[in-house]
Amino acid sequence: MHEFVAGIWIWAFGLFHAVPAAVVLLLLVIVTEVVIILLPVIVAVAFLTLLERKVIGWMQLRFGPNVITFFDLPILRDFEKLNGLMQPFADVIKLLLKEIIIPARANKVLFLLAPVLTLTTALVAWAVIPFSPDFVLADVNAGLLYILAMTSAGVYGIILSGWATNSKYAFLGSMRSAAQIVAYEIAMGFALVGVLMAAGSLNLGDIVRAQSHGVGSWFIWPLLPLAVVYFISGVAETNRSPFDVAEGESEIVAGFHVEYSGASFATLFALPEYANMILIATLTSVFFFGGWLSPFEGLPGFLGAPSFFWLFVKLCFFLFVYLWIRATFPRYRYDQIMRLGWKVLIPVTIVWIGVEGLMAFLHVGPWKA
Repeated sequence: MHEFVAGIWIWAFGLFHAVPAAVVLLLLVIVTEVVIILLPVIVAVAFLTLLERKVIGWMQLRFGPNVITFFDLPILRDFEKLNGLMQPFADVIKLLLKEIIIPARANKVLFLLAPVLTLTTALVAWAVIPFSPDFVLADVNAGLLYILAMTSAGVYGIILSGWATNSKYAFLGSMRSAAQIVAYEIAMGFALVGVLMAAGSLNLGDIVRAQSHGVGSWFIWPLLPLAVVYFISGVAETNRSPFDVAEGESEIVAGFHVEYSGASFATLFALPEYANMILIATLTSVFFFGGWLSPFEGLPGFLGAPSFFWLFVKLCFFLFVYLWIRATFPRYRYDQIMRLGWKVLIPVTIVWIGVEGLMAFLHVGPWKA
C-alpha cells in the first residue's frame, strides 16, 4: 500500500515535470494514508448513529429516522427506504451551529482541551490496525502495547471534562467513569496477555497471521472466555449501555458532559464513543477471529483470499452485537458494574491464563508442534 500511494504521488508530480524530495514524498504518503483511514472512520461514526437508531427501532417494533432525505430530490422520492439516510448530516449541522457555552467558573483551557484529548486518543489508535495483508499505517512490533496505552489514555479527557466544568454532577460522572475504566482496563489487559501467549508477538499483523490455516486456528476457540471478557470490557470502556452509569440521566444529569454543548459535545461524547465502538469491534475481530483472514481459507478465488472485506464483515457483526446489547439489557447499578469487573472478569482472565499455560505445556491448540 505504501508503494501504491507513493506511486500515485510520483505520477502526480510527474504531470508537472517535477520530482519530489524523499522527505516530502514520505510526508505526503503518511498524510494520505492517515486521511484514507480517518475519513472512512468519521463517516462510519456518522452512519453508525443512524444504524443504531434503525436497529433498535427494528428490535422494538417502531420506526427509526425516516424523514430527512437528500435535499428531497425528485429522483429519490420513490425510494422510501432511503428516507432518513441524511439524518446523521442533519445532526452534525445542528451541533456545529449550536453555541458553545463555557461556564463562568470553569477552567476555560482545560474545558476546551478535554474534548480534543478524548478525540485524539480515540483516533490515533487506528495507526497500528492491520486492515489487510498489505495495508497498515504503522507496522510496529509493540502494537498491542500501543493499543492498550491509547485506549487507557482516553480517561484523562473524561476526568478533565468533569473537573474543569466546576460542576458536581460532571465531576461525579467523570469519577465514576474513571473507576469503571480502571476496573475493566485491567480485565482487558489480562485478556490480551492470553492473546500474546497464543500468538507469541505484540505485532497485530503477526497476531492475525498466527491464526491462519483455517477457522479452526482462530484464537476464539482456545481463548473463548478471554474473548467474551474482552468484548464485555470493551462495552464498559466505551460507557455504553448497560455500563453507562457515568452518564446516568436519572442520577447525575448526563454525567461528565453535562456542561458541554454544540461542537464541543460532539467532540467529547458522540464521535469518540462511536469511534471507540468501531475500534473495539475491529480489535475483537483481529485478536480472536482472524482479522482479515477468510473463514473459507483454502478455497480458490475471492472467497478464500484474505482481504479487508472479511475484517469489515466481522466488525459489522460485533457492532450489531453492541446495538443488540443496548436494546436488550437495562442499566446496571454502579456496585453491580464494579462487582462484575473486579470479582468476575478479572478472576476469569487470571484462571484462563493459567489454563493457557497448561495448554502450552501439553502442546495443545496454538502451541501444538
